[in-house]
Amino acid sequence: MRSSKTIKVLVVDDSIVFRQLLALGISSEPGIEVVATAKDPFDARNKILKFKPHVMTCDVEMPKMNGIEFIRRLLPQYPLPVIVVSSVNGAVFEAMDAGAVDFVVKPDTTNMQSVEQFIYEMIEKIKIASNAKIVQNKAKNSMYYNREHDSFDSNKIVAIGASTGGTEAISMILKNMPSTVPGIVIVQHIPPVFSRLFAERLNASTNLQVKEAETGDYVGQGKVLIAPGSKHMRIRKISNGYKVECFEGDKVNGHCPSIDVLFESVAKEAGKNAVGVILTGMGYDGAKGLLAMRRSGAQTIGQDENSSVVYGMPKVAYNIGAVSKQLPLDNIAFSILKMLK
Repeated sequence: MRSSKTIKVLVVDDSIVFRQLLALGISSEPGIEVVATAKDPFDARNKILKFKPHVMTCDVEMPKMNGIEFIRRLLPQYPLPVIVVSSVNGAVFEAMDAGAVDFVVKPDTTNMQSVEQFIYEMIEKIKIASNAKIVQNKAKNSMYYNREHDSFDSNKIVAIGASTGGTEAISMILKNMPSTVPGIVIVQHIPPVFSRLFAERLNASTNLQVKEAETGDYVGQGKVLIAPGSKHMRIRKISNGYKVECFEGDKVNGHCPSIDVLFESVAKEAGKNAVGVILTGMGYDGAKGLLAMRRSGAQTIGQDENSSVVYGMPKVAYNIGAVSKQLPLDNIAFSILKMLK
């Protein structure tokens, strides 16, 4: 782990004011050093070679070459954890698809509170990214399991939890799910608004009906509900299936939405009719909830270390006995389908 050593950071942004603001802010944290700043991808490439940073922050919108194209070209040659800085739009998910490990929303620079919150989030994500690894997932090119005519038990439900690196992991799993799959509920640690954008992206790129969850939504065949970025989500058993409730509340394990809140409700309401999956992410959210699911008779899956961007949450879950099967990401979709049969 690099946590005991200084984390060297390269800041890439075309605005000199923003470069200085970000560099000054994150350098105030002990253990983080901004070794260089760059005004564009070509400047950044030279400084990567010269300063060998551990983490790079990168603006999405830049002249000469945008941040997404830069990441796509850079990572095959220089595997480097990248945190992208973006305004509120779907470009962040293109950046994640290109290989970035996380993102932070660009602040309103006229609002000091917004800037302070941005710096705090960036510092936390730099620490996580410094221990992340760039994973070349075979699942990106995996063959779709053509099981459109498979039948599944309508009482079944799938619950998935993820954090850092999770948007791409979830996308890979859902792209390999047929439209006949039982309902899926997901907590991804993600800021408000981005949860809706994430759901819309998945709805357009998979065979499933994906939406940001609202209280009263039915968890039905071929449907996927993503917890809102600012609310907890839990399920309730009804006569012919399950419905979700979304509600405001304090952070649990440092997060709202919390994976544990969802998993514990699934353990209580669905018991042995559930499959629980915990994916890449830092921390321990979801581990106790997954253990509750396993103890209630559910089958449980944990992502393995080699395919995880951050092997934190799956490791804690595995260590406490919550995981009945540990798998690489590209095997998880197929294993879920087998468990649902």
